[in-house]
Amino acid sequence: MGIGPSTKETSLHHFKDPLLAVFASDPDIDLQGVIIVGTPQDNKMKYLVGQRTAKWLAGMRCDGAILSSDGWGNSDVDFANTMEQIGESGMSVVGLKFIGQQAKFVVENDYTDLVIDINKSTTGTETEIVGENTLDEGDAKKALAFLKLKMRKDGK
Repeated sequence: MGIGPSTKETSLHHFKDPLLAVFASDPDIDLQGVIIVGTPQDNKMKYLVGQRTAKWLAGMRCDGAILSSDGWGNSDVDFANTMEQIGESGMSVVGLKFIGQQAKFVVENDYTDLVIDINKSTTGTETEIVGENTLDEGDAKKALAFLKLKMRKDGK
């Protein structure tokens, strides 16, 4: 399993990224930037990606982070690990990814409890419609609201 047509983010999506648009326009959020990491094949590297991302965010003194993924299956290992590393570094973390009908991660931990499903298809499945199940403005607003609530709960 991996990225299919309906979960694929097109170039236009990246140019008009809903997360950036929503976060940049909110006066309560100090948007620090975007970190883009890959999904390595080797498990040691999968864990290294999460550790490095958490250290980078800690170095920027972030109180919270949104982690999004456009894949599933094997990439759940890096996603869950990165959420855990960020959370264990003392930051609030919220996730966004396609879950749909599968309804469960390949790997879970204490920090994967607040992951928003970006599925849009009525069947909860990956479809053949390009971009149908990608992150949209509604998902971004929901993620921002959850992050603000989580940061408040975490005392940030």
